[in-house]
Amino acid sequence: MNIPAKKWKKKSPPRKVLAIRLQAMGDLVITLPYLQQLRTSLPERARLDLLTRDEVDDIPKNIFLFDKVYSIGGGRNVKKQILHTCFLLPELLFRQYDVVLDLQNNIVSRLVRKVLSPPAWSEFDRFSPIAAGESTRLTIEATGIGKSFANPGFKFKNDLDEVELLKLNGWDERNELVILNPAGAFMSRNWPIDNYVEFANLWVSHFPKTQFLILGTGRVEIQSEHLKNKLGEKLINLVNKTSVIQAFAIIQHVKFVLSEDSGLMHMSWVSGIPILALFGSTRSVRARPLGNHSLFLDSSDLECGSCMQEICKYGDVHCLTRYTPALIFEKALSLINAYKES
Repeated sequence: MNIPAKKWKKKSPPRKVLAIRLQAMGDLVITLPYLQQLRTSLPERARLDLLTRDEVDDIPKNIFLFDKVYSIGGGRNVKKQILHTCFLLPELLFRQYDVVLDLQNNIVSRLVRKVLSPPAWSEFDRFSPIAAGESTRLTIEATGIGKSFANPGFKFKNDLDEVELLKLNGWDERNELVILNPAGAFMSRNWPIDNYVEFANLWVSHFPKTQFLILGTGRVEIQSEHLKNKLGEKLINLVNKTSVIQAFAIIQHVKFVLSEDSGLMHMSWVSGIPILALFGSTRSVRARPLGNHSLFLDSSDLECGSCMQEICKYGDVHCLTRYTPALIFEKALSLINAYKES
């Protein structure tokens, strides 16, 4: 894989590094474990900053990783993003960065990199058919500043009261937590909701001291109400009750995650939590989780696979309905056992 880059040529490590990632929350969090490893490899007094969008800055601003998080406004409007970025450029120029890691590779990030003209830089490959995490790793390594790998285990700047929030909503601390995340954006990315119920019953039969947890926004409110009606006190419903950073903190306390393609899926795997990801119409080649704590099932083996259509042409989410709760439980159990042994 040939990544555009200008390597760091000095024998001493760089003292000032700027990483740029402007995309959605899931895309941003994918970069965090790799940047955390970079942080540990830099000298103690070295500076690592991040340029991102204000819509997705909650997590990076609330973990011990970056010296400064710069956030641009403008929403998804590129022209407005450029305008906001121009206001930041004088301060970014003042920093005199040694290395710029362009983990976005769009018109805004390229503008920043070219204006800053650092001694070393690298540019994320947006189109190669490899996982985004692997692309991030290779982009960091392309600068020549050292080996890169995912380093989970994030530390939070503030007490987020996540344990107290769980207790207030019915968590018995003697029970382990399992996240159920039916949050695929479209119908073609949704595993049938009653399959989650059956999976939960299979799980409890094997792990009696378990409570299930659902997080997120109003987009999964209907699913959460259905699961609550079926699972009762076994389900902790925190939909619309957490900030993004609180949800990220809560994830650190769970044993296992069953998730459709969503931001929470990425938040889970970058935290090192065992996760089984279900991809329906999504092209999993870029979004799939990595590492021995993750497993994913996708549609790439089907003739109609990775169609990216919102509605299944067969009318039954053909790629996901073939996976029974019993099969998913078997896969989950296998992943848990393999993770324990690793």
